[in-house]
Amino acid sequence: MKEFEERFTELQADMISICMEYINDRADKVYIYASCEGNIISSKFFYLINNQYVKSHQVNDALEDEDEDERYDTSPKRGFMVLDILNEDIEKIEALCKENNRDMPTEMRLIYDVKSGHFTAEYNYELVYTNDDVKTASYNANEWFEKVKRNRL
Repeated sequence: MKEFEERFTELQADMISICMEYINDRADKVYIYASCEGNIISSKFFYLINNQYVKSHQVNDALEDEDEDERYDTSPKRGFMVLDILNEDIEKIEALCKENNRDMPTEMRLIYDVKSGHFTAEYNYELVYTNDDVKTASYNANEWFEKVKRNRL
């Protein structure tokens, strides 16, 4: 039992870690949307930096003037490297759940508050988009980004 929880936590910590590495540990909060539904695995990540909510490819938009010389590398190659690692971690979580006869969340919404070190996670086990004609994992991730931005979560 404890081994499952520890491994599950380690994989989530790895997801936070790679997103922190992407922005050189310079964010107020990190948000990760992870989805595993049917045979589809998907992830997105975004940040709160300098009181601005920004998607991963927009992090330079949140820099203060004095930070201009410390721009982030937001190249597509680097962004896809992070997504690849996130997706690998989701696959490992799925395998861990199967090995331990646990339900795999269809959605995980992870929030890491860098300053306080506080981590929160929301899990959903219902089908979210495979039975929907409009919604996709990407749609749901963008919807969450807009909700977080609106409500300043």
